[in-house]
Amino acid sequence: MNVVPSPKSIAPESSRAAESARPAALAAATGVLSIDLDAIVANWRKLEKTAVPSECAGVVKADAYGCGAGPVARALLAAGCKTFFVATLDEARELRAAAPAAVVYVLDGFLPNCGDAYAELDCQPVIGSLDELAEWDSFCRRSFWKGGAAIHIDTGMNRLGLGIAEAEGIVPRITAGDHGITLVLSHLACAETLNHPLNAKQASHFRGIASAFSGVPASLSASSGIYLGQQFHFDLVRPGAALYGINPTPEADNPMQPVVTLQSRILQVREVARGDTVGYGATWTARRPTRIAVVAAGYADGYFRAAGSSDGTRGADVIIAGQRCPVAGRISMDLLAVDVTDLPPNAARRGHMATLIGDGITVDELAHHFGTIGYEVLTSLGKRYARQYKTARADPADLPAAAPEAK
Repeated sequence: MNVVPSPKSIAPESSRAAESARPAALAAATGVLSIDLDAIVANWRKLEKTAVPSECAGVVKADAYGCGAGPVARALLAAGCKTFFVATLDEARELRAAAPAAVVYVLDGFLPNCGDAYAELDCQPVIGSLDELAEWDSFCRRSFWKGGAAIHIDTGMNRLGLGIAEAEGIVPRITAGDHGITLVLSHLACAETLNHPLNAKQASHFRGIASAFSGVPASLSASSGIYLGQQFHFDLVRPGAALYGINPTPEADNPMQPVVTLQSRILQVREVARGDTVGYGATWTARRPTRIAVVAAGYADGYFRAAGSSDGTRGADVIIAGQRCPVAGRISMDLLAVDVTDLPPNAARRGHMATLIGDGITVDELAHHFGTIGYEVLTSLGKRYARQYKTARADPADLPAAAPEAK
């Protein structure tokens, strides 16, 4: 497996060679986030197979959930993915640089006075209100833009989207032709809960209104919805979290391959006497002579303060020298302490790496300690980590390379 490092700390350059990071940058990094592009592709293919005959898109918003929108999009394009979803125009701009010919939808909709930007990027807003639709229509009339747009219909989330009655009101434009609507979609509120009654209710509402949009493809399901059954698939599914290894079926085993490995460097190993405390607040007390490894990661890096421990509560684990070791005390902004007393002497040493995600510690496990969900874990991983991409491709020159940042 080839490894092409790509630290975000390095200023973006235009050449492909510059986009693959220098080994010296990795050596100087206090933390490394490794992204397995082959695992992302394998997850997409599994989701695609599960949803057949529906098209399987890829959601790469929030910098592909922290994994890098450019490299991820290129890998998915090579696997056959044709349609992508982002949240914002800025994300669309970055994605368009990586995927010039892909279909790109912008989930946050049509922003006022920004029609030229959608046209320039050849991306399609996911329109969620009648006001947006009116502004979009007005722009298209003035500019003769024919790029199309999706219509978001609210079926029970009560977030973005036209109400059912509002959606019914625009059905006549479908029969009039040249309507410019390329997709109609909705979003499930409780898809991760297999038997939640709102799932069937939303599917029924959406099926009714989508059928009125004759000839327009329909999309209801994101990651978890794909596993609710074929009646939820419609014409297109749009997985996000599952692509990146987060479990789309929390009530069962995770069908996805893990994607990310997160390692941070040990800065110091120190001896703590029995009865001494470690960290802010003195919440953790050594019950024996203890060896503590101080690791260069903290809540500024997306390792949440909630994962710390106290005398009465065990926190998260870290893998050092192949063994699980418990976090000792509170998580600081830049540092965390780990009890390595049970490791062999010299197994934990200054400069060695500790594994925070990987080697059996999953994103979902860490999310449990953080008191949140895997989505927030991945999207919170900080900019100080060097990024490197893994793939089994024979030629590193064929690897997806991160596009220069849009200014």
